[in-house]
Amino acid sequence: MKISSEVLGAGHRKTEFDCGSALLNQYLQHQAGQDMKRKLSVCFVLPDSDSEGIMGYYTLSNNGIPLDVLPPERRKKLPSFYTGIPVTLLGRLAVDKRFRGQGLGKWLLMDALKRSYEVSLNIASYAVVVDPLDPEAEKFYVKYGFIKLADSGRMFLPMKTIGAVFG
Repeated sequence: MKISSEVLGAGHRKTEFDCGSALLNQYLQHQAGQDMKRKLSVCFVLPDSDSEGIMGYYTLSNNGIPLDVLPPERRKKLPSFYTGIPVTLLGRLAVDKRFRGQGLGKWLLMDALKRSYEVSLNIASYAVVVDPLDPEAEKFYVKYGFIKLADSGRMFLPMKTIGAVFG
């Protein structure tokens, strides 16, 4: 079975999506389309070809982080006159409970990282940043090399690291 992500559209059945998090369910069902219309984020879905439902989704948007939250060994490699650096925000990532245990979370993350890297070749982005909702999500991102940012719950993965995989 070949799977591929696509941009959320009117034909996707969002109402049945349930990842176990009311916050993530409600975002997909009620807010994602509005955010896309306003150019605040883009929602990519993994459609279930059998039911026209959604197996999982993630969102990407432009963002920035203060230079001083980077670990010192990374910060010293960047010009000090930058107060902030451009990043890509992986704002949300969720898999419907019906499809857990099939590696779809990893697949969605890799799809998001690859897409982010490809865009970074034309629009500058130093890293992909995530805001894990809970300790379980944090463990998931640590497993794929994400690094904690100082003084926040945020984590990042440098685009250079992503490029080594997809470049």
